[in-house]
Amino acid sequence: MTTTDSIRDSIRAAGLRATPARLATLQMVRDADSPLSHAEVAERLAENGIDKATAFRNLCDMTDVGLLRRTELGDHVYRFEEVRSGETVADAHPHFVCTVCGSVCCMDSVKLTASSRRASEEVGEVTEILLRGRCKNCASQ
Repeated sequence: MTTTDSIRDSIRAAGLRATPARLATLQMVRDADSPLSHAEVAERLAENGIDKATAFRNLCDMTDVGLLRRTELGDHVYRFEEVRSGETVADAHPHFVCTVCGSVCCMDSVKLTASSRRASEEVGEVTEILLRGRCKNCASQ
């Protein structure tokens, strides 16, 4: 099965029509190294003749059906990333945000320790972990 076929099947299995704009959007988000903002997605899709409103609507539709996860990392910008096979929308992983350049990195291997989880449960439910600092590029300058 080609990548396009797998993307088409994922979209259809989620109950959406597999339009060319949705195929291009999901492919782009899947191929990304880090979560993408609507502006980043719209800018890249514009090359294919897809307008900003369609890009945003497709991001929201795919988020609503659980194909994508929407994250806000403290800068009032929603970013979108794929919900991987076997994950749920609630299985969010930590992100690192550079306070200098604004780059975002996924930190899939960082997990709460058992004692941190117990301590956080006394306060409430942890839904996201966000780390802030200077990325390697900014720290070396």
